[in-house]
Amino acid sequence: MDLATFWFIVLGVLWTGYFVLEGFDFGVGILLPVLGRKQGVVGEAAEAAEKRRRVMLNTIGPVWDGNEVWVLTAGGATFAAFPHWYATMFSGFYLPLLLILVALIVRNLGFEYRHKRHGAEWKSRWDLAIFWGSLVPAFLWGVALTNVVRGVPIDAEMEYTGNLFTLLGPVPVLGGLTFVALFVTHGAIFLALKTDGPIRSDSRRIAERVGLVTAVLAVVLLLLLGLSDGKAASWLTTVVAAVALVGALQANRMGREGWAFLGTAVTIALSVATYFIMLFPNVMPSSTDPAFNLTIENASSSEYTLKVMTIVALIFTPLVLLYQGWTYWAFRKRLTTKHIPDEVQPDQPLARVG
Repeated sequence: MDLATFWFIVLGVLWTGYFVLEGFDFGVGILLPVLGRKQGVVGEAAEAAEKRRRVMLNTIGPVWDGNEVWVLTAGGATFAAFPHWYATMFSGFYLPLLLILVALIVRNLGFEYRHKRHGAEWKSRWDLAIFWGSLVPAFLWGVALTNVVRGVPIDAEMEYTGNLFTLLGPVPVLGGLTFVALFVTHGAIFLALKTDGPIRSDSRRIAERVGLVTAVLAVVLLLLLGLSDGKAASWLTTVVAAVALVGALQANRMGREGWAFLGTAVTIALSVATYFIMLFPNVMPSSTDPAFNLTIENASSSEYTLKVMTIVALIFTPLVLLYQGWTYWAFRKRLTTKHIPDEVQPDQPLARVG
């Protein structure tokens, strides 16, 4: 195996890590107005709904920023290992990637500023920022990666010749919807794993319902992609991914959230693997002319650059994985609304000591 192929595989691993970890972050954000909805308008019902939302956000609070490191690393590795792929993709997909970036910024601001002030209106606006900042990237990542696999118009100079609407065909949009449904299922099962009480039971119920929709969308999407770009290995990963999703839904129904979460994680990982297997040996096929395909060979950096990248990756990757693994271990316990203290209102005098 040459170093260009090795780094193609590494990129697949990085995108897998991003979608498995950031996937449940997106799912929790999308579910915030659903599982955190108010059952009443005033009094204890509104306070209970606010505590539910705070529990949901606290489940991802210690890890969401670390999860985003995976996509930054994937982008940097693409730039260094496959500069022609990076240039074509980031120029051709400029608007979708800009929307993703803006959405992620708005979402992160929601995490950081929601608790800065009291008031239902202030928090409601940041809740919407978290919701849309989770939904938009989840959808657009699915659209973008599906386009990469199916091929986009590229000319002999490795330039993208389409526009924004070129990327919004029926199959890419189906890819976006499938990613959203899969992340919502993954996020609901994560919430069931990390919480207890009513939130846990409600999360399991949503995971069961959305999971069925996810299964239908995923089967249709992977069949459409497989019929045009499928290989023996990609059909195998597709079948195993489907089995893992069915197993996850069954484990969720039985109340075994740990196995259910593992099942959705495997489903996402094998879905990404399916995409990369279909893509190989290309990194970005041209729908204009196969002669214009960007391949592992014509899009990669020099041998020296790839060697330096490999040495750096071998040194620092284990350290990053150990640190992130420790973070998940340290915050492994379940949360309930009983762990959320009552808010001190601005006009409420503080208790005197002594």
